[in-house]
Amino acid sequence: MAAAEGSTAVTGRRRTAPAAPGARRGFPSATLHNGRVDALDGLRTLAVALVLVYHVDRTLVPGGSIAVDVFFTLSGFVITRQLLAEYSRTGTLALLPFYRRRWLRLVPALLALCAACLVLATTTSLWGFDGSWQAVGLAATFLTNVFRAADPGSYTGGPLAHTWSLGVEEQFYLLWPLLLLGLLHRLRARTVLLCTAALCVLPFLWRCVLWHPDAVHRIYNGTDTRADELLAGALVAVVLARLRQDDPRLGLLRVWAGRLALPALALLALVAWKVPVTGNAGLWTALWYTGGILAVAALSATLVAGLELRPDGLLSRLLAFTPLAWSGRNLSYGVYLWHYPVVRLLASLDVEVGLLTGTVVLTVAMALLSYYLVERPFLRRARRHRT
Repeated sequence: MAAAEGSTAVTGRRRTAPAAPGARRGFPSATLHNGRVDALDGLRTLAVALVLVYHVDRTLVPGGSIAVDVFFTLSGFVITRQLLAEYSRTGTLALLPFYRRRWLRLVPALLALCAACLVLATTTSLWGFDGSWQAVGLAATFLTNVFRAADPGSYTGGPLAHTWSLGVEEQFYLLWPLLLLGLLHRLRARTVLLCTAALCVLPFLWRCVLWHPDAVHRIYNGTDTRADELLAGALVAVVLARLRQDDPRLGLLRVWAGRLALPALALLALVAWKVPVTGNAGLWTALWYTGGILAVAALSATLVAGLELRPDGLLSRLLAFTPLAWSGRNLSYGVYLWHYPVVRLLASLDVEVGLLTGTVVLTVAMALLSYYLVERPFLRRARRHRT
C-alpha cells in the first residue's frame, strides 16, 4: 500500500520520514518562525519614539538617529525571513507579488502624507513646508536619500527629509530579493550563508575608501554605504533558517543571543544618550562613519537574534507588553511618517512650551488616522495577494 500523505514512508524494514521542503532546500527552519514576534514589534515602538524625541530636541538624545540603524537591521531580518520561508515552501521567490505587497504597505500612506504637505504648502505661509513640491517628488519616488547623498550639506529636504531612510530600504529591497534568488538557485544553502556574511563586510570597506570629512552626507544617505545594517538582519534570518531545531549550534546561539541581547540594547541606548553621531568630532567622526555603522549593525543583529530566539526571556516579555507590541505593529510606520512634518508644523507656529508633548499627541493622532483610513484597507489587499 502507498503511504498516506503526511505519514511515514516505508522502505524495506526501515521507516524514514519524508524531508520537509525547507530541509531539502537547505533551510529546515525557514517556515517554523515566520509569524509576528511581539518583542520585535515592541522594539519598533522604542525605536520610533527615539527618532521622534531626537527630531524634537537633539540635546535630549544626541545619538538618537541610531534608532534608524536599528530599524534597518530589523527590517532586513523580517523581510529576509519571509523570503526564505517562501523559497522553502515553493522553491522560488514570486518577485512581482513581493513588490506589490511592499507598494501596498508603504506607498498609500506616504502619498497621503505628501498630499497633506502640499496642501499646507499651497494654502499657508508656514516656513516649515517651504520646498514641499521638490520634497514630495523625491519622497514619492524614494529618491530623497540619493539627492541628499549627492548634496554637500545645503539641502534640508523640507518636511520630508526623514524619508531618506525609506529610500534606502526600498532601493535595498528592489535589489536584495533579486540577488538572494540568484544565490538560492545557484549555490548551496551553506554558501548562501557565507555570501551573505561576506556582503555584510563590503559596505564597511567601501566606507573606508570613501571616507573624507566632506563625504559625511554621501556615507550617511547612501544605500551602498548603509547596506551592511540591512544585511546584518538578513544574515540573522539566513542563519536561523539554516539551522535545524535539534542542532546544538542553535542551542548555543540561543543561549548567547539571550545573554547578550540586554547588553546590546544597553550599549545602543548609551550611544543614543551620549554620542552625537551626526556631529563633527574629528577622529571620532571618522571612526563612526567607517566602523561605527558596522558595530551598530552587529549590536542590532544581536538584539534581534536574542528577541527572536528567547521569547520567554525577561527583555522579550517586557518588549512584548501589549501596548508596545500593538503600537509597533500598527502605528510605527505612521508615527515615523508623520512625526517630522508635525515637528516642522509646530516649529512654524512658534510652539516652544510643550513642543515634545504636542508633537507626540498630534503625531499619534495622525498615525491612528493613517492606520485606520489608509494603511489597514491596503494591508487587507496586500494579504489577499500573498502567495
